[in-house]
Formats: sequence, C-alpha cells, structure tokens
Amino acid sequence: MNPYVQHLNRIEFLITLACTGRCKHCSEGAHPAEGEWIDGEAAARAVDRLCDAYAMESLMTFGGEPLLHPDVVCRIHAAARDRGIPKRQLITNGFFSKEPEKIKETAEMLSQSGVNDILLSVDAFHQETIPIKPVKDFAQAVMEIGIPLRAHPAWLVGWEAKNPYNQKTLEILEEFARMGVAASDGNTIFPSGNALKYLKGYFDPEEKGESPYEQDPEDVRSLCVSPNGDVLGGNLYQTDLLDIIEAYAP
Repeated sequence: MNPYVQHLNRIEFLITLACTGRCKHCSEGAHPAEGEWIDGEAAARAVDRLCDAYAMESLMTFGGEPLLHPDVVCRIHAAARDRGIPKRQLITNGFFSKEPEKIKETAEMLSQSGVNDILLSVDAFHQETIPIKPVKDFAQAVMEIGIPLRAHPAWLVGWEAKNPYNQKTLEILEEFARMGVAASDGNTIFPSGNALKYLKGYFDPEEKGESPYEQDPEDVRSLCVSPNGDVLGGNLYQTDLLDIIEAYAP
C-alpha cells in the first residue's frame, strides 16, 4: 500500500462546476450556468474499487450545483450505500428547480439512493442571487422524507466577526431555524477567487489566500474527483483508481 495514502478514508466528487448561483464569496471564481459533469458510472466504479482496498468512512458530492444532475448524484450515493460507506453527504444550494413536483421528486431520489446528510448552503452570499422560496421548498421536502438536513453558511472572516454579510446570514439562518432546520458550523471564507475580487477589504492584506482546508500531501486522507475525472495526478476515466493511488507521490 502506498504509504502516502495509507490513511485514506474519504472520497469527494465535484459533480459539476456549473452553478445556479453567482456568489461573490466563491473561492473558485465565476461559475458557468452550464458545463461538464462527472460520469456517474465511472464514479460509481471508482467507489467500488476504493472500497475493495480501504475502509471508507465518508463520501461527499458537491459542486457548482450538484443537483443540476440528480441522477449522477444518486448513482454515486447508491454505490456508496451498497458498499457500506456510513456517511453519505451532499452539499447543495438547494436551487435547481422552481417546480414543486421536480423538487419533491429529487428529494425522493436522494432518499432512495442513500444520502444521509445534506448540507444546505444558505447565507448572505448565496441569497444575493438565489431566491429563497425554492430553497425552502427543497428543505421542507427533504425534512418530510426524513433525510437529515442542516443549513451550512459561509462566514466572512469568521462567525464571530461583525460585518453586514454575517448579520444578514444570521437573519437567513433564523428563517430556516423557524422551519426546524438547525445550522452547522459552516465554513470560513478565505481570500481566493471571487472573495479576493469582491471582498478584499475585509481580509488582512498579509494573508496569502491559501485554503485552510488543504490536506497534507504526504498523508492523503481524502480524494477529490473533478468533473473531467482528474484525481490525485491521474484520471479515473483512463486509469483504474487503485493504480492512480499506488502511483501517487507528493
């Protein structure tokens, strides 16, 4: 076993960079409205192969907006469910349709596929461009069907920082709390991409804009697969995932 990847226990799939939001805090910069998405069958095979060699504890799908392709999301989560990965997480902004029937149908698909933890990205930044009603409709559908759900805000500088964006986020979280949706700790915005472009004045000029979520390249515990299949210096559309892992060197 590759010593740099011996503690691997998590895999993440970036379903697509296409997004329904235009958030000024996004570390990736501007997202297109349409674009490439991951191959669900290839991703499911990768999950299966990974579980042959590692004790996987969690899987996550995210974007962009992953629910622009709910069938792909569900194919991946079904593979994780079938192989016994205990934590199967989805991060979504909740805005992929305004049609109530489509929203309910998608919630049912997620439940049947085995998603068991949904983080709903709601805050001052998302709600600048994303209408809140369909997001609430999605949250209600998810709760009614019984999938655990939490609001997952982005905090500017930190949750304790006093600024207009955090104040608006607190107001939005209160709206969801009245629906019975508790909030996670969320994440802290760092100066990169759109955040560096639009929110520069809020950051310490000495900050380098490095992600606080980067992992140690000599102790890889989580893989992230891009929509084009890229992962850990290889491509799972071209090479078996276990071969990619074995060939990895930081």
